Amino acid sequence: MKRRKFLTAGGLGLAASVVAAPAIAQSMPEVRWRLAASWPKALDTLYGGCEYFCKRVAEITDNRFQIQPFAAGEIVPGLQVLDAVSNGTVEIGNTALYYYWGKNPAFTFGTALPFGLNTRQHISWLQWGGGQDLVNDLLKEQNIIGIPTGSTGAQMGGWFRKEIKSMADLQGLKFRVGGFAGTIIAKVGGVPQQIAGGDIYPALEKGTIDAAEWVGPYDDEKLGFVKVAKFYYYPGWWEGTGQGHNIMNLDKWNALPKHYRAAVESASRDAFTWVTGKYDALNPPALKRLLVAGAILKPFPQDVLEGCYSAAGEIYADLARSNPHFGKMYASLSAYRNESLAWMQVAELSFDSFMMRMRTRT
Repeated sequence: MKRRKFLTAGGLGLAASVVAAPAIAQSMPEVRWRLAASWPKALDTLYGGCEYFCKRVAEITDNRFQIQPFAAGEIVPGLQVLDAVSNGTVEIGNTALYYYWGKNPAFTFGTALPFGLNTRQHISWLQWGGGQDLVNDLLKEQNIIGIPTGSTGAQMGGWFRKEIKSMADLQGLKFRVGGFAGTIIAKVGGVPQQIAGGDIYPALEKGTIDAAEWVGPYDDEKLGFVKVAKFYYYPGWWEGTGQGHNIMNLDKWNALPKHYRAAVESASRDAFTWVTGKYDALNPPALKRLLVAGAILKPFPQDVLEGCYSAAGEIYADLARSNPHFGKMYASLSAYRNESLAWMQVAELSFDSFMMRMRTRT
């Protein structure tokens, strides 16, 4: 009797295992994707974040879903990542959406609206203020869905060959500046220049341009700007944050098993912490080294900040009337910013200000 029960139980176990094996294989298919990044490998925080993201996806899925990262230029140039994802050349890309503001100025909201939000406010708006839904409404027109990932934090105002003392010094200034901010520079009399990262140094050295912004101390140090332009200005009012996105071809995304999509979402959040935390760790010592190397740290004069702020407001008002996507995003972000600033002024600003004053006493 016991032997019959044992054989019956064993037979059921064997049958279950025979059924379960193909079911597991079906639910965990092997998937291979390629990721095109907008960053060169030399930017070991931005491109490193892509490598970390791909590693996390593989770990979460027991190596069944593997994504291979490619640096800018290896498959497509860095500024063509969105098109490559849209047309299916690659399944996924990692980029800054404001690079594509020429397609629609509203893309700037995905990365950073000049005089917009800081890093914490921006990720909060995207995830809890409806911002990412609005961004994805825009991306859907390109057959793309996006998920926010690593952020640079607040960026610097850039490297200038001469001192900026007033708005008059912006007249005719040839300034390499990324994304939508160039429209504001142009409105106040500057001459914005779109130059790839690897070409900025020789342009500054030869005087082809008068100034250039990139990211912040750690990445700027790598490109050697301090050797050819001494005045290092802050803040980068056009990027209170530098929010990156993973963007996926919508057809490829919809074809993924749900748990693979969840893996991409989870790994993207992990990469946000990895990239932003690494920048916060690396920028302070890099700034010290730049000062030793001869950088002259300067805040933008108040009238320059206020003049650019007013110019930005006029541009936003015009675009909000003429561009439905921009209008919806600007109304949403502005309302969120006002509420957030009121709260941050109470606790965050007072705490940070006190601690910064006390820093010199310890």
